[in-house]
Amino acid sequence: MRIGAGYDIHPLKAGRELVIGGVKIEHAVGLDGHSDADVLTHAVIDALLGAAALGNLGEHFPPDDSRYKDISSLELLSAAAAVVKKAGYRVINIDSTVIAEDPRLQPHLRAMQTNIAQRIGIVREAVSVKATSPEGLGALGHRAGIAAQAVALIDGGIQP
Repeated sequence: MRIGAGYDIHPLKAGRELVIGGVKIEHAVGLDGHSDADVLTHAVIDALLGAAALGNLGEHFPPDDSRYKDISSLELLSAAAAVVKKAGYRVINIDSTVIAEDPRLQPHLRAMQTNIAQRIGIVREAVSVKATSPEGLGALGHRAGIAAQAVALIDGGIQP
């Protein structure tokens, strides 16, 4: 068994859609980035790739590659999950947390779980998505951005 950790953060920007865990959330501002800037999905991708020691999001999907401009991060997650599977690994579970002062994410967590599970090819019950507020502290607490962290547990692949 292997464990991988992922973290991502993006600034908020006017004129962008807010997409977290593949869910479009009505909000005055969205996350800025080359793709849809989905911090949760990006953290999950890095956790999966890290667990398998297969690099990171930027190596597989470079931000200067026009193929990934405004792409749904769920598409990137599908591709990353396929890379992990091809290397002989099986995803056991994902645990993740989104850190945001605003908006309230609780009503969207189940849909985020479902999206992530479907793209990885595991049951929804093997994906945990939580949300927390930074309680007004720091840049995230002052609504400058949103962050996410994730941990992935996998097994199989290369045995030591």
